[in-house]
Amino acid sequence: MAPPSSSSSSLRHLRLSLFIALLITTARPTNGAAPRKTGKGHAHPKPGPPVKKGGGSHPKPGPSVKPKPKPKPGPSFNPKPVPSFNPVPGNPLPGNDIETHFKGSWAIDNHNVGVAAMQFQLMPNNKAVWFDTTSLGPSARELGPPGNCPPSPEMNFKPDCFAHAIAYDVETGHSRTVYLDGEPWCSSGHLWPNGDLVATGGTRGGVRSVRVLSMANPNANFVEKKNILADNRWYSSNQVLEDGSAVVVGGRNSFSYEIVPPNKPEFHPKKFPLRFLQETTVPKRPGPGMYIENNLYPFLFLIPDGNVFLFANDRGILFHPHTGTIVRNFPKLPGGARNYPASGMAAMLPLTITPENIHAEVVVCGGNTQEAYPSVDSKHTKDRVFVPALRDCHRIVLTNHASTWEKEQDMPSGRCMGDLVHLPNGDLIMINGAQKGVAGWENAIDPNLTPVLYTPNKPMGQRFKELAPTTIARMYHSVAALIPDGKILVAGSNPHSKYLLKAEYPTELRVEKFSPPYLDPALAGQRPVIAPTSEKVLKYGKDFKITVKFNGGKVNPQDVKVTLYYPPFTTHGFSMNQRLLILPVKTVTNDLITTTAPPSGKVAPPGYYILFVNFRGIPAKGIWVHVD
Repeated sequence: MAPPSSSSSSLRHLRLSLFIALLITTARPTNGAAPRKTGKGHAHPKPGPPVKKGGGSHPKPGPSVKPKPKPKPGPSFNPKPVPSFNPVPGNPLPGNDIETHFKGSWAIDNHNVGVAAMQFQLMPNNKAVWFDTTSLGPSARELGPPGNCPPSPEMNFKPDCFAHAIAYDVETGHSRTVYLDGEPWCSSGHLWPNGDLVATGGTRGGVRSVRVLSMANPNANFVEKKNILADNRWYSSNQVLEDGSAVVVGGRNSFSYEIVPPNKPEFHPKKFPLRFLQETTVPKRPGPGMYIENNLYPFLFLIPDGNVFLFANDRGILFHPHTGTIVRNFPKLPGGARNYPASGMAAMLPLTITPENIHAEVVVCGGNTQEAYPSVDSKHTKDRVFVPALRDCHRIVLTNHASTWEKEQDMPSGRCMGDLVHLPNGDLIMINGAQKGVAGWENAIDPNLTPVLYTPNKPMGQRFKELAPTTIARMYHSVAALIPDGKILVAGSNPHSKYLLKAEYPTELRVEKFSPPYLDPALAGQRPVIAPTSEKVLKYGKDFKITVKFNGGKVNPQDVKVTLYYPPFTTHGFSMNQRLLILPVKTVTNDLITTTAPPSGKVAPPGYYILFVNFRGIPAKGIWVHVD
């Protein structure tokens, strides 16, 4: 046989190169959570090398914690794409997302706001409202104006000249005091569809109260209706439903739930029993004053079929909110307790809106062992032991009846009392909390100062990235929240029953903002801008248009991700009602995006959302829109 000619050999090499290139192109991954055919397996590659801890600049450290040493500076910008997997049609490719070595930055937004942040809600007027208690003594700020000292029902009707709630402007850092009646200590809440804040329960005289704060009135105070709720709601959780009503679930010694209707401060309550809450209480019969529970502030998530996922202690159920029927019992989650006082974190991963079944998945991380609370709390022991917090995470697909818990990558460090917050581009951030102990007065040490970026669809071993640490301990009674400019507002931390400003972990009155990696100054020129002319009233299932100025050159639809964020009510490490929706991008032409609103209230409860447009992973400043 004659040897092949050089021209035919070159042709074969060219065909082989083209075939390999085609394989690489068609295997290119995308961002977003893809629906899985079964509940088993994420098809994870082998874990990669651990991520090294990073540092970051920060204002002058607070008195309680020494700052970590800064790492040597490195390049802040790297346009090289990092591959992911799980393709979803219509979603941007993470290979297109711009990667950066920037680990974020911290800044003090207010040096002394005067009121500790125990319960928190961002309202659609860009006012962050937070409040603590009315029965545990004075705050560090007078109610105002001078001489305004109304009698306090929670303090034997003695005059109380101090503020227990504020409305904080997230753009300017200015705040005003808000009058609050009753006792909202360890209460819950949500937004009504009209944007008003509704706070439910508490303790003492407020245990069955409903409080409403108007969004429309810039000088509004809380209006309280006492004894409206059907059961005592102390340490309960809320979840908004498809019609704008909300289930209020659980509470200390309250093994039930009820429904609060929308836009009505007075109603006829109806209680639904839930034996599941009693079954998950530890111990079954605690001694006088010796509370443990491990199932308070249960995790609640509305899934796309209208049912509600409830997780308490170490297991979950799916129930129909209008009948109380339990639709499914989920297997026990191993490892420890995840709810108060062990206080792990939980979030529903971003919901990608598709014409077919919408994939809904929940992740649960951290917490502590079942014995961690009695090992440290003064009611139970004199020999206090601060048990290290858990590092493990687990995920489960709620929309697949055959699904089971799947082991997620471990966090870089243990964390309890942390906050798990969505970011506009589909990532999440873990922030605040402690590495030892549990929730409760003086029950934790070793604050976890290092935020962690969580990208749930990267390969196993590459999903967590440690970011720049803070220098301020944020443990018991601290909060974190995404705000429209894409930063994280961080406030609170009071592990004491009173305001103590001189202690190892003092009552924290400074407010910080954390800029995530996508706010790298080197990327500022590529950040899009949403025009005021964009549509702001979205109708279920209808197309709408967003006017956007892109600064990064020519834009393809796969470079763009449009997200809707429901602002949660946050307390004790759980962001109630938090959800991020990824909308389908239909067209991108001449700086005009056409997309489609969510299909129903089961996917997106009616109300106000923050709309973000992301270009290659970099979000524009969000705008408020209303979905109905």
